[in-house]
Amino acid sequence: MKKLFSALAVLAILAGCASQEVQKPVEVTEPKPTPPVVVAPPTRVDPPPVVTKVDPPKVTGSPLNPLNPDSDLYKKRSVFYDYDSVIVKDEYKPVVTMHAQYLVANRAQKITIEGNTDERGSREYNIALGQRRADSVRQMMVLLGVKEDQIESVSLGEEKPRNPGHDEAAFSENRRSDIRYAGDK
Repeated sequence: MKKLFSALAVLAILAGCASQEVQKPVEVTEPKPTPPVVVAPPTRVDPPPVVTKVDPPKVTGSPLNPLNPDSDLYKKRSVFYDYDSVIVKDEYKPVVTMHAQYLVANRAQKITIEGNTDERGSREYNIALGQRRADSVRQMMVLLGVKEDQIESVSLGEEKPRNPGHDEAAFSENRRSDIRYAGDK
């Protein structure tokens, strides 16, 4: 009898399994990846550059005309530098621009830019530094539209000091480029 109950139990279990519906396998779908959100870096908006326009001076004939000693072209002809520097400082850019605009309007006019240094440094070093100073003014003028054949750049080194002193005040006066017009003495 024990065997009978065991057999009936096994049959009942088998019958129960047979009566169940076969379930379809569940399809597992992976979720579609969402595209990454691209956040653009904030755009930097620089303010427009400040351009100072200097109107060409109203001078007839030579800008160094002795009849017009009040002309800025007559008065402002030097660019001064920091120690051992060839960079045209912001305060002298209007001077260079003013002369460049005059030269653009007067294509026959020619100038010489003389680069000068103070007495410190060897003669060879000062000649080279004076040339780089004159060339920095020349390059700025060419970028402003002056024809290259209107400009000659030379170095005087320490040979023509404006101030013969031997202190910082004298040195700062001697570190310069001078703009000389053809016929200027």
